[in-house]
Amino acid sequence: MPEINVQGQNYTYYTVSIKRVAKVTAGAKRLRMSVLVVVGDKNGKVGVALARGRDVAEAVNKAIKKAIRKLIEVPITDKGSIPFRIEGKLKSAYIVMKPAPEGVGLVAGGSVRNLFEVAGYRNVVAKRLGAPNPIANVYCALTLLHKLSKKAKDANKVSKNS
Repeated sequence: MPEINVQGQNYTYYTVSIKRVAKVTAGAKRLRMSVLVVVGDKNGKVGVALARGRDVAEAVNKAIKKAIRKLIEVPITDKGSIPFRIEGKLKSAYIVMKPAPEGVGLVAGGSVRNLFEVAGYRNVVAKRLGAPNPIANVYCALTLLHKLSKKAKDANKVSKNS
């Protein structure tokens, strides 16, 4: 896992998807690279970004900077898991996430696993039921984690008021 240091903060990142994209103009095809990157501090902060550049290195650097600007905080329990079960759909991606007991590890495939690793989760079970598109799956998982953080904050407010 590559690491990057930005303003004294260490972040880990994964390059999830690299695609060659072309813009057809009157003169010729303009080839560019499209890259999806997940960035996190392995302590509850995670961000995702899609960027394009002339070559892979330029696109990755742009995506990392963009993802760091878009970091969100996600809830992690003492066991390194999510607080409760959640499932959802975003476009063609459908994902189910469940908390797992200590020692199970990350049971998730591909791009969703990368997202969990950089966020700092250690024990989560996730299943992709929709499209195999890694970009859609990462954005779906990120949306679910964001909903999870909102619900966890609401649950904490209710328990503190009681």
